[in-house]
Amino acid sequence: MKKIVVTLFALLMSSSFMFAQCPFKYGANEADSLRCLEQLTNFDIFLKAKNYGEAYPSWQYLVQHSPCCSNKLYTANAQNMIKALIEQESDSVRKEVLIDTLLYLYDASNRSMPEQFSEGSTLGFKALVILQYRGNSWKKDFSKVESILDMFVRSVEMEKEETQPTIWDKYFQLAERVTKAKKDTSYVIEAYGRATDYLDVSINNSVVQYEKQVAVLDSLYDLYTNGKIDTDYLVHLSKKPAADTARQMKFVLNYRKVLAKIEKAVAPYASCEVLEELYGKKLESIKDDISAVNKVVMTMSKGGCLTSPVFKEALNIQHNAKPSRTSAYWMGMLSLNSYATENNKAEIDAAINFFQEAVKLSETNEQKCDANYMLAVAYQNKGSYSEARNAAYAALKANPNYGEAYILIGDLYKASGGRCTDGIPYDVSWAAADKYNKAAAVDPSCAAKANQHRSTLRFPDKAELFRRGLSAGSSYHVGCWIQENTTVR
Repeated sequence: MKKIVVTLFALLMSSSFMFAQCPFKYGANEADSLRCLEQLTNFDIFLKAKNYGEAYPSWQYLVQHSPCCSNKLYTANAQNMIKALIEQESDSVRKEVLIDTLLYLYDASNRSMPEQFSEGSTLGFKALVILQYRGNSWKKDFSKVESILDMFVRSVEMEKEETQPTIWDKYFQLAERVTKAKKDTSYVIEAYGRATDYLDVSINNSVVQYEKQVAVLDSLYDLYTNGKIDTDYLVHLSKKPAADTARQMKFVLNYRKVLAKIEKAVAPYASCEVLEELYGKKLESIKDDISAVNKVVMTMSKGGCLTSPVFKEALNIQHNAKPSRTSAYWMGMLSLNSYATENNKAEIDAAINFFQEAVKLSETNEQKCDANYMLAVAYQNKGSYSEARNAAYAALKANPNYGEAYILIGDLYKASGGRCTDGIPYDVSWAAADKYNKAAAVDPSCAAKANQHRSTLRFPDKAELFRRGLSAGSSYHVGCWIQENTTVR
């Protein structure tokens, strides 16, 4: 180990190694290429066996002489090799050299293969390494701690929505640490602003890719069911989209997990009063910077500050400058809230228009479901029951398991007793019960709510049914605007 580290230390100090270029992938001549391939084979074999002491010299040779020969020199397994050597090293000086080596690996990866290892990503992972191995020794020197935080900030601003969940997690933890030490909430608020701005885009992009791969799988299955491809070919063609689907869903889950963690951690620092004071002072100066305004809107909306004048002003600036699905959605929410508090009929019409715009601008099924559901709520508030049901079914088309949409339709039916007097009393309750039952069946998360709504329905007693020549369990058609077949109860 000592020989390896000392040799590497000398290697790190050589300008030829520090600024290696890639005029040749494997070597300048046949002998060099053969030597490179031999070392690459050895490195691969020992790395897979986790024999890091034997793998390391080959890695050392390759990054010096053929840094562009394979991405295996820089991926997770190579990183884990050096991390294992760091953990095994007892000498503090040699440990520090190995830490420098790991930091160099990230620099070399970006320099040798920038299309795969971006500058922003490698900067973020270097910050992770410094925080992990040297963070404790810098506790009393906050200028160094802040320098790590600055690395995270620069990494996030370069990577934006491509920032990895791990980087977000450690970045926010460090921002919170600095906030507590300096008693300055701006650090954690700014980190939260970046997270709300970029993480929603990360989630959306991953969902878009997920849905594309699901569509590919669906089309392959249609070919199979129609007899156009056999089982073996189906399995063969499905491997890549199935793997891509699983990978994108993992991204979605990880991004959502870290966003939820950040939102929970920021709560003590980001009350609406704090956000109003922070953003109210700077909104005028940033109103021409739409990216900065977007952060204000996302941060305050996540914090539930929808009634804040600062939020309303920022949202109007955002929507007027560049309408988006998000801005249209929140404009609709503002109008819906104004209608509820002021009973201004113009506001409910405005809400409907904004939610319709949000539907048109939606990219993923999740977005379409949310926007259509809120459009249904707006129509419900206006008393346009048929339009509300159409919007609710549009939400269900995007997400068939969204129980809240069935509950809304059930509520529409329940509220139609005064409108629909053609049938027998309570027949709308039978139709409403069907929707509440459906909600509970497809979406366990809202089963309790669906059952509670169902418990408020009124049904005729046996005598009433007998008098009208009906029996429980028989079929019945509900007329009026509902026009659905149901079951007598």
